[in-house]
Amino acid sequence: MGDVKVERLLINYKTLEEFKRFKEYGHQELSMLEDLQTNIIENDSESPFYGIYYGGSLVARMSLYKVNRKYDQYFEPSHDYLELWKLEVLPHYQGQGYGKKLVEFAKEYNIPIKTNPRINSQGFWEKMGFQKATYEMERDFGQNPLLWLPEGVSERHSNKM
Repeated sequence: MGDVKVERLLINYKTLEEFKRFKEYGHQELSMLEDLQTNIIENDSESPFYGIYYGGSLVARMSLYKVNRKYDQYFEPSHDYLELWKLEVLPHYQGQGYGKKLVEFAKEYNIPIKTNPRINSQGFWEKMGFQKATYEMERDFGQNPLLWLPEGVSERHSNKM
C-alpha cells in the first residue's frame, strides 16, 4: 500500500464537499457546515474526522472522539474510551487496507474503542480484534456495540439478573 498516512481532517468547504461522496453523510457533517457558514468555527479548524487521501482526494474516513470515563458503562475499571463512527472507504478503494489502517490508527491511543458496526461489516471488525459487547445497555437502542480492549482492560459484566 506504500506510505499511507492517516490525518486529522480540517473543517473547511473542500472537506465538507468531499464528505458528500460518503454514504454516511448526515447530521454531523451538516452541523459542521452550519458552523462554518455562521463562522462560529475558523475555516480549517480541526474536526472529529480522520481520513486518508489518495491522489489528492479523500478516499477513507472515520469519526473518532474521546468519551470521558465518567460516562463509561462498558469497561472495567472505568475508562476513557474512543467512540469510532462513520468508518467508510469509498467503493472504488475498498479491499485495499484503508479501513484497517484507520482502525490501527485509533488503536494507537491504547484505550478501549467502541463502535456500532453497519450491517454486513461484522466480519471486518472481528478480524480487527473487536468483540460483541456482552454488557447489555438499554440505551444502545438495538445497536450491537463492538468493543476493542487494550491489555489490562476487561469488559464490565452485565449486572442483570
